[in-house]
Amino acid sequence: MYSRGKIKNARRIVVKVGTSTLTYETGKINFQIIDKIACQIANLMNQGREVILVTSAAISVGVSKFGLAQKPESVPEKQAMAAVGQGILMQYYEKFFSEYGQIVAQVLLTKEDVIDRKKYLNIRNTLFTLLKYRVVPIINENDTVAVDEIKFGDNDTLSALVASVVEADLLIILSDIDGLFTADPKTDPQAKLIEVVDELTPEIESLAGGVGSWRGSGGMTTKIQAAKIGVNSNVSVVIANGADPTVIEKIIDGQPVGTYFVPKEHKLEQRKRWIAFGLSPQGILYVDSGAEKALVNNGRSLLPSGIVDVKGDFEAGQAVQVLNLEGKEIARGIVNYSSDEIQQVKGLKSSELQLILGYNGSDVIIHRDNLVLM
Repeated sequence: MYSRGKIKNARRIVVKVGTSTLTYETGKINFQIIDKIACQIANLMNQGREVILVTSAAISVGVSKFGLAQKPESVPEKQAMAAVGQGILMQYYEKFFSEYGQIVAQVLLTKEDVIDRKKYLNIRNTLFTLLKYRVVPIINENDTVAVDEIKFGDNDTLSALVASVVEADLLIILSDIDGLFTADPKTDPQAKLIEVVDELTPEIESLAGGVGSWRGSGGMTTKIQAAKIGVNSNVSVVIANGADPTVIEKIIDGQPVGTYFVPKEHKLEQRKRWIAFGLSPQGILYVDSGAEKALVNNGRSLLPSGIVDVKGDFEAGQAVQVLNLEGKEIARGIVNYSSDEIQQVKGLKSSELQLILGYNGSDVIIHRDNLVLM
């Protein structure tokens, strides 16, 4: 039976606030919201907790500064808007947090920072050091340099990765919706709020819709995916409406606000969290039922004999998804061979690898130490 009681004891908290929460329909910044968020986070810090804020809205602030009616479509224009907006946004945060005696620091990240193992560890060390000095790190994606290949895609995913990196107890995702509903509440009056999600099933994931507004880049789909990263990292996740000026306080108090995603009891160790959520899969391996059983039930490595098909173009050392015959993702892992090599040896015995490939490599396609069940 789930309980929100453990939230009260959360020591390390990541709060994500989206563009639609921080701005009005006009695209202009909502200073009251920023003030309330700063006040609540400062209070949590005064209680001896540690808080990291993941924020959106840099592009929107830049758009507003330039007096544009809509967010531009091209990447260079978005990067230009972010370059102007990010500095202004940090000025706002600095102003309001300083009113409550709280020091803040800006941290800009790209997907590349998480994919690279050394950078991943550097991020972790930097954030821990800032928290040690009682500073609130304010994190945003570095939109001024990020392109499609290295973008997180949305700050929901970024916040979940940050929560995983710092081993947070709680991730709060503030949006312009009260939580996860049985249907879209904007179009279906019969839609009901789901107060708790014990397990992220395909049925739960199917309830997510599209992007909420032109100001933001994420929708409920990205929030569900963020929750998936969180619960698999043993992080409690709450999705709630950021318009409530005391929403963070209510969540910490254990009140039934928003949708609560129950964390899994057995969290992945740090390196496997990096493999599962920090890396971008570059291809797909389809496996037969025997291989699926060996992976899921027995914790074995993936052998070439269990692979039935290969999709994508990838090199040895890159991450791939492992899907069963029904197309369900059962694992992710780092491969020992390229896609071309795996195509040549799929369905064969490990003893035949050297004969086919011409060199003596690993006996397995993915070693169990580099494989994570999803």
